[in-house]
Formats: sequence, C-alpha cells, structure tokens
Amino acid sequence: MSGNSLFIFARISPKNEHFEDAKQAIINILHQTREEPGCRQFELHENEVEKSLFLYEEWANESALEEHYQKPYTSAVFESYKEWLAASVEITKMKKCTAA
Repeated sequence: MSGNSLFIFARISPKNEHFEDAKQAIINILHQTREEPGCRQFELHENEVEKSLFLYEEWANESALEEHYQKPYTSAVFESYKEWLAASVEITKMKKCTAA
C-alpha cells in the first residue's frame, strides 16, 4: 500500500577511513528502523568503487519519517556522521506518480 507513501533516496559519502564505520552504523539500525510503525521499506546499498552508501526508504508519510529522525538510534548515527562524512547527506524526497 504505497498510495500516499513518502520515498527517500539518500546518498551518504563517508570519508574513506570511515566507510566501514558508516556502513556498520546503518546496518546496526536496520532491524529497529524496519520495526517502526511508519516504515514500509529501509534498504542499504553500497557503491564500492565510489565508496558511497545509498539508502532507499519508504515511509507512510512525512510524520513517520520525522519520528524516525527522533529515535535515539537514528540520532546516534547522525551524531557520528559529523566526523565520518566527507560531504553532507544528499536526500531526495519523492512521491509515486499516479496514473490519470
């Protein structure tokens, strides 16, 4: 049921020396995040050549995403990002197109 869902594509660019740290931090919160009531999908992908991580997320709505951002485990990852990332996280929010 994805009619009103919010889709997130996030590109995470860790510093080379923190790539594995950043990847493991997200792996560590996958299960908890997927158990959140508003989470419909939360998947981590990596580009080994560019040393980038990508999150594909589907949330019931914007409120569910905001609740996720307030979780202690999410806040801990964001805090670590302050030292681990080479660039700010690129977040693209989208809604699914509906047929006319």
